Amino acid sequence: MILWFGKKKKKKELEEAGAAMTAPELSAEEVAAKEAAEKEEAERKAAEQAEIDRKVVEANRAWEERQQREREAAEAEETRRKEEEARQAEEAQEAARHAAEDAERKAAAEEAARKAEADAAEARRAAEEAERLRQEREEAEREEAQRKAEEAAKAAETADTAEEPSEPDPYAEVKSPGFFKKLTSGLSKSSSKLGASLTGAFTKRKLDDEALEELEDLLIASDMGARVAAKVTANLAKNRFDKDVTDDEIKAALAEEIEAIMKPRERLVDFSDGPTPRIVLFVGVNGSGKTTTIGKIASKLKEQGASALLVAGDTFRAAAIEQLTVWGERAGIPVMSKPTGADAAGLVYEAVEKAKAENLDLVLVDTAGRLQNKAELMSELAKIVRVTRKLDPEAPHDVILVLDATVGQNALSQVEAFRHTAEVSGIVMTKLDGTAKGGVLVAIAEAHDLPIHFIGVGEKAEDLQPFSAEAYAKALVGMDEKAPA
Repeated sequence: MILWFGKKKKKKELEEAGAAMTAPELSAEEVAAKEAAEKEEAERKAAEQAEIDRKVVEANRAWEERQQREREAAEAEETRRKEEEARQAEEAQEAARHAAEDAERKAAAEEAARKAEADAAEARRAAEEAERLRQEREEAEREEAQRKAEEAAKAAETADTAEEPSEPDPYAEVKSPGFFKKLTSGLSKSSSKLGASLTGAFTKRKLDDEALEELEDLLIASDMGARVAAKVTANLAKNRFDKDVTDDEIKAALAEEIEAIMKPRERLVDFSDGPTPRIVLFVGVNGSGKTTTIGKIASKLKEQGASALLVAGDTFRAAAIEQLTVWGERAGIPVMSKPTGADAAGLVYEAVEKAKAENLDLVLVDTAGRLQNKAELMSELAKIVRVTRKLDPEAPHDVILVLDATVGQNALSQVEAFRHTAEVSGIVMTKLDGTAKGGVLVAIAEAHDLPIHFIGVGEKAEDLQPFSAEAYAKALVGMDEKAPA
C-alpha cells in the first residue's frame, strides 16, 4: 500500500529527473536559422521602436508648433484688441474735443447774440433818453423864460413898495398848493390803495379787534411793512379802541401816526454849510434816478448862486454821461467826465483837485448804478470814498442814497447795503408819481435813522422838493391839504 505522502515524493523525484535532462543538440543550420530569426525579430522590434520614437518626436513637434501658433495668435489678438481700444479711446477723445469746441462756439455765439441784443436795447434806451431830455430841456427853458418874465413883471409892480427881503422859507415850495396837488396826484396810486380802501369801511363802526386787524392788513398791503402796521394800529387802539369811528377820523388818525414816525427824518440839507468844496456823492442801484436827481439839485443850487462841478462818475454808461451833460448845460454848470470804462475813483480825485484849485463851492458826483448784492461794484464805491479822503479826511461830506419808490420793500435792503458800504448820510425818494408802493418810505423811516432830504413826484426840476412829513402823511392817506391831522 503506497501512502499519499509517498505519491508526492515520487512525483517530485520524477520532476527533478526531467529537469536534469540536457536539451537535445541543434544542427548548424538550425542554429543559424534560429539566430537569423532572432536577429530579424530584434531588427523588427528595433524598427518598430524607431517608428514609435519618430512618431512621438513628430507628435511632440506638432504639439509645440501648435502651441506656438496659438501663442502667436493670442498675442496677435491681444495686440489687435489693445490697438482697437486705443483707437476707440482716441476717437472718443476726438469726439469729446469736437463736442467741447461746438459747445464753446455755441456759447460764444449765444453770448454775442445776448450782447448784441443788450447793446441794441441800450442804444434804443439812450436814444429815447436823449429825446426825453431834449424835450425836458425845451420845456424847462420855456417855463424858465415864463417864470423870469413873471418875476420881472412882479418886481416892476412892487419896486416902489419893496421892503427888506426876509429869510426865505425853505419849505415854501412844499407848502404851496400846487406842490401838494402834485404830491397828492403823485401818491394817488398809493393813496388809492389805502385811502380808497378806508372809504366806507369805517363808517360809524367800532374800532374793535376785527377792525384793527383789517386796518393792519391794509397798511401792510400799502408797503408800510408789518412792523409799522403793528405799531400804528397799536397806537390807534390806545385811545380809540371799541369806539365808533368814521372814515375821516381813521384817515386823520393814520396821518397823525405816520407823521409822528416820519417827522424825525424830516431834515433839510444845507449844501452851503461846511468845508469848501463840499463833496457830495449820489449812490443807488441801476435806474433809481440818481443822474436826474443830481441835475435837479444842481439846477436849484445854481439858482441860489452856488458854484458847482458835476462829475460823471458813472463811467460804465455813455448815456449817463450824456444825460448829466444835458443837465449841466441846462443849469450852466460844468461837467467833468472821462471816456466810457475809465476809472471812476481817479476821475473823482481829479475833480476834487480841480474844485479846490478853482475855489468851487460844491462837487456833485454821480456814481455808477450798482446792485446791492454785487460785492465787486460795492467795493468800487468804497474805493471812491477812500480816494476823496486822501484830499479831505472828512470827505465825502454827504452821501445821498437815491431810492426808487417802485421797488417797494426791496428799498429796505438797499438802504441796509449802501449804509454799511458808503456811510449814507441822507435819502432821496424818487418816482413816487408812478407807484402804489409809496408807503415803503414810512417803513424806511421806521427802520433807519436817516434823514429824508427830498422826494420826487415828476420829471421836472421843480418836482423834486424838500421832504415834509405832514404833507406826505396827508397825501398818503388821501386827506385834503387843509384837513386837520
